[in-house]
Amino acid sequence: MQRASRLKRELSLLTTEPPPGITCWQHEQQLGNLRAQILGGADTPYEKGIFNLEILVPERYPFEPPKIRFLTPIYHPNIDSAGRICLDVLKLPPKGAWRPSLNIPTLLSSVQLLMAEPNPDDPLMADISSEYKYNKQLFVLKAKEWTAKFATQ
Repeated sequence: MQRASRLKRELSLLTTEPPPGITCWQHEQQLGNLRAQILGGADTPYEKGIFNLEILVPERYPFEPPKIRFLTPIYHPNIDSAGRICLDVLKLPPKGAWRPSLNIPTLLSSVQLLMAEPNPDDPLMADISSEYKYNKQLFVLKAKEWTAKFATQ
């Protein structure tokens, strides 16, 4: 019951006051199955890209974090080829920083921030991480190529 009322409230907030560059909606009329789009930030390799995400909200939400993954391929040290995201707020403590006070708009804003500012010290993709650290020009070039190939309409 708590999950349903909270999700309805969060979806309403996402509709009326969405964070800049983020949209989110219910998928196939299933309450716990959401989709989101994040626009690539200006002055990032993902600029002008539209990235689709899947959000699966567990029965125990808000006591358990939603599972969020990219459906659009993205070249990023913290996002793997299956779209999984390495971000502390998406995991329960002790390894993660999820708290029931967090919500879906906040999580999507955190993912958007991670896109703009990768964390190469906690990578899912070691090769992309070392490229980001030691050959940033090549990383930016590849990230822009992937954005053009997969994330533009």
